[in-house]
Amino acid sequence: MSDLYRSALSARLAKLPPDISLDDSDEDEENDSLGSLPGSGMGPPAMPRTLKSLQKSKPKREPNPAFSPLSASSFFVEAVQVDVPSRHLDVRAYYTPPKFSGGTVMVCHHGAGYSGLSFACVAKEIADLSKGECGLLSVDARRHGKTTSTTENNMEDEDLSVEVLVEDFVEVVQAIFKDPSMATNLLLVGHSMGGSVITRACPILLEKKYKVGGVVVLDVVEGSALDALPHMHGLLNARPEGFDSVEEAVEWHVTTKAIRNPNSARVSIPGIIVSSNSSSLTTPPYIWRTPLRSTAPYWTSWFTGLSKQFLSARTARLLILAGTDRLDKELMIGQMQGKFQMEVVPGVGHMLHEDDPTKLAQILVDFWRRNERLTSRIGVKKVGDL
Repeated sequence: MSDLYRSALSARLAKLPPDISLDDSDEDEENDSLGSLPGSGMGPPAMPRTLKSLQKSKPKREPNPAFSPLSASSFFVEAVQVDVPSRHLDVRAYYTPPKFSGGTVMVCHHGAGYSGLSFACVAKEIADLSKGECGLLSVDARRHGKTTSTTENNMEDEDLSVEVLVEDFVEVVQAIFKDPSMATNLLLVGHSMGGSVITRACPILLEKKYKVGGVVVLDVVEGSALDALPHMHGLLNARPEGFDSVEEAVEWHVTTKAIRNPNSARVSIPGIIVSSNSSSLTTPPYIWRTPLRSTAPYWTSWFTGLSKQFLSARTARLLILAGTDRLDKELMIGQMQGKFQMEVVPGVGHMLHEDDPTKLAQILVDFWRRNERLTSRIGVKKVGDL
């Protein structure tokens, strides 16, 4: 982690004030956002503590229809539940298949605390840009979205270690594309935590004879992520515990710039909160589906070894970042050696695929075209091939 990033992180943390009431002088605090804080890879930003204390006494208000949920049916062709008995999971998957035989499917894994719907806007853009030649499959991980456990009494397995998530992902791919010899070409895309999952899943799928045309990691770098972990509990202390309505949850993500695209937030955020079913005055009506603090025991496992795994993937490699001050030493050396392609998306935060789905889709489609269609020509190598 660079000195510049370390200083910026410390300065941001120092700005979090004690629990006092807001007055006009606090407006800058309310409008400030940690959504663009680089490298943490840990999902939604914190909310200043002044706002959190204000939540406890604020009067309830009518939901704002400008932030009402949008249906996933406008972005995917179908939503399905995939039974994966070997993992004791009933997995929710959102799918837009390619329109033509021999097409490619981008298989996407979301970050911690989010769901497969975070790729909704990107899915629609990719279908349009590729004219249906490229499809997209996005899945909800265990303890996320609408994926549920099938164990006795529906008791969920709490384990979110990277090994478990990788096994889940591989089994879901096998359940959907049962015969590797007949399966379509796959391009693996993962955001943050999901980037670690798809990178580790790649060699397993290749060993099982699946055709993997590339791995794409979105806005996570091992060094920066691990350096940011000691600060995460302080940031999470400042997040809201819940919301009065789904609309309020969407609005919070937009106004704090956790997600800078209101349309994307309206389709993705309803999937990451659930009804608390509580009559207690101290419990909000809607709470986080996957409280990030509960995932703390697994943070280190998600990111340790990510750079090495990414650079050793036996396929094309693409790293897409929201800022340039994020490469660790191993990746900087790999980039100078031409081992992977890197793109930087301007004007976005950590949720770059939601903030600017059009730009992200263009990068992904260009990468797909280079590494799936042009490789049939003699002398053209995939990005990252030696």
